[in-house]
Amino acid sequence: MANFNPDHKTVLDNLLLSHPLLRAGKMFGFPAYYAGKKLCICLYEDGVGIKLPAATVTRLLETDANAIPFQPLGKPKMREWVQINLDDSEGYVQYEALFHESILFVHEQQQKSGS
Repeated sequence: MANFNPDHKTVLDNLLLSHPLLRAGKMFGFPAYYAGKKLCICLYEDGVGIKLPAATVTRLLETDANAIPFQPLGKPKMREWVQINLDDSEGYVQYEALFHESILFVHEQQQKSGS
């Protein structure tokens, strides 16, 4: 059964669903957010997975104690993904700029690839 924090979903819904490039969906049964056809943000276990430029992921892993490599279902580390784990769901509000960076990053990738 999918394990995620429903309070995290409530905060992210409030923060993100008004974004014109974003739509809600599912990823492996977990709540997720898509920019166009591509996944950009998803809830997973204790945190939130976020697709970002590799340089941003590296910086977060080096400087943010809440950031860990995103490895859903035991998959290998992914270069353009990071997971942010917070106990307090409201804390995700401080990551709003990062979520918007993710949405634009994924949207721009699709524009470049034509998908």
